[in-house]
Amino acid sequence: MANGVVLSVSQLNRYVKSIIEQDINLQTVFVQGEISNFTNHYKTGHFYMTIKDEYSSIKAVMFKSANVRLKFMPENSMSVIIRGRVAVFERDGQYQLYIDEMQPDGTGALSLAFEQLKSKLAKEGLFDADKKKAIPAYPMRVGVVTSPTGAAIRDIINVISRRFPLAELILCPVAVQGDYAAPQIKAAIELFNAEKAADVLIVGRGGGSVEELWAFNEEIVARAVAASEIPVISAVGHETDFTICDFAADLRAPTPSAAAELAVPDSYQQLEMLASAKRRMLSAVSDRLAAKRAMLEKHGARLRLMSPQNYIDNLRVRCDRAAMAMDSAVRSGLTDKSKELSTLCAKLDAMSPLKILARGYSVASKQGKIISDIGSVEKGDTINVKVSGGDIECEVTNVKGS
Repeated sequence: MANGVVLSVSQLNRYVKSIIEQDINLQTVFVQGEISNFTNHYKTGHFYMTIKDEYSSIKAVMFKSANVRLKFMPENSMSVIIRGRVAVFERDGQYQLYIDEMQPDGTGALSLAFEQLKSKLAKEGLFDADKKKAIPAYPMRVGVVTSPTGAAIRDIINVISRRFPLAELILCPVAVQGDYAAPQIKAAIELFNAEKAADVLIVGRGGGSVEELWAFNEEIVARAVAASEIPVISAVGHETDFTICDFAADLRAPTPSAAAELAVPDSYQQLEMLASAKRRMLSAVSDRLAAKRAMLEKHGARLRLMSPQNYIDNLRVRCDRAAMAMDSAVRSGLTDKSKELSTLCAKLDAMSPLKILARGYSVASKQGKIISDIGSVEKGDTINVKVSGGDIECEVTNVKGS
């Protein structure tokens, strides 16, 4: 120095440090630049980096006490705006920037944090479709993780009591915004799973700003939702609001009311479906019975045709018909024969010797034989002469030839 005092390196560095740290202009500075050489010192939790522009660079550090408030993770080549102070790291004689706050340049910190976490969890497979669980068709216990005083729980109660009053509604009250919200939401989801206290979970809240909805963008909430063995329906904000919780859940609902509608069936619709099914079933049973009855009648008729009794009855009918035919044939034959006999009798009667005898003729016989010629008798023979009214025995006294 000018007075000839010889300083140690430590003394020199301490002197420069005191000069810089006493400069009020360096106690709070805002710096815009690009991050390079970023290091996350996991043991201490401190961030180390270099902030540079086109022409210069400066070493920088952000201690854990400051970086825990960050909503995003700094990365190399990221353009940022920093609030901090300039001081000297006495050991190395190097001045550097001590960062108190940091935000992305151009893109909002929350928006960047959202995209970073979404990309990170997507790469891990937390949002994969094949990991989504089906929502039960008829849940008897519906768990709700939300504020006990917000509009969301009132909407959910109204919808479920109207649609499916059989379901039991179980509320685990939590904060839905602020620093304590994310840990409480995580703990509530884990409690429901540990106690197996619900068949389906609705996790959410009503609308709000990005900052008010931010608890549902926290990593611990997303991991708790993805790890839940109970199917989870995410219902955060309004239809246009999207959170990390929505992607991690098994089903996203645009509003808490819509989540309640997705969680339970409509009992009136179910009753109508049952009534319709009953009508279809009765109609089907009636048609089937009619078809079976017709088939039974068909088989019964076939069995009646094939039965021994029916066979015997058929034979009996055939026998009766044959007997009738035979009787008719016999009667017809007898009639014909009777007519023939009458004709023959008439002819016989006409040719009867008695008729001839009645007209004055007689028949002579000898020893029972008709005397047909004169050579059959001799003089002295006794002959019988049959005349009308009786027989005459005569003695032949003479035989004369013609």
